[in-house]
Amino acid sequence: MDKPLDQIEFETMLLGRHMSLLTSRGGGRLDRSAYIILSRIRVEGPMSIGQLRDAFGLDTSTLNRQTAAMLRAGVVERIPDPDGGIARKFAITEEGERRLDDDRTENVTGLGKVLADWSPDEAAQLAACLARLNRDIERLDGRPWPRDGAADRQR
Repeated sequence: MDKPLDQIEFETMLLGRHMSLLTSRGGGRLDRSAYIILSRIRVEGPMSIGQLRDAFGLDTSTLNRQTAAMLRAGVVERIPDPDGGIARKFAITEEGERRLDDDRTENVTGLGKVLADWSPDEAAQLAACLARLNRDIERLDGRPWPRDGAADRQR
């Protein structure tokens, strides 16, 4: 088992690096944390700092810095809790929706170029294995990512 684990660790490290090479890093691209936070808010709806902390397992000061940068960039806004709670929540702005859509399109296009010579079955098998890997990580971490149609809502 050590050899496959070593190889998986190595290949996932490279995958993280390569994903950033698939797309331009020019102006207008969201940084990694904004992309992930916006993706989660899109799936779950407006979220408070506490909800983001629970979802990501990050400390409040880190999230305050990240969301402050997102507010300055105009990709989120603070709104009153739609459910009447005390904490204000972060909601995606039209600009945030546009930039998230643009970045996802660029990411998917880049992956499409990489997988151009793969069969549909090979691509589906990779997708299923990655989903399983992520679900198992989330199970151990105790913070599952909402999935029921999440990929469709990302579009």
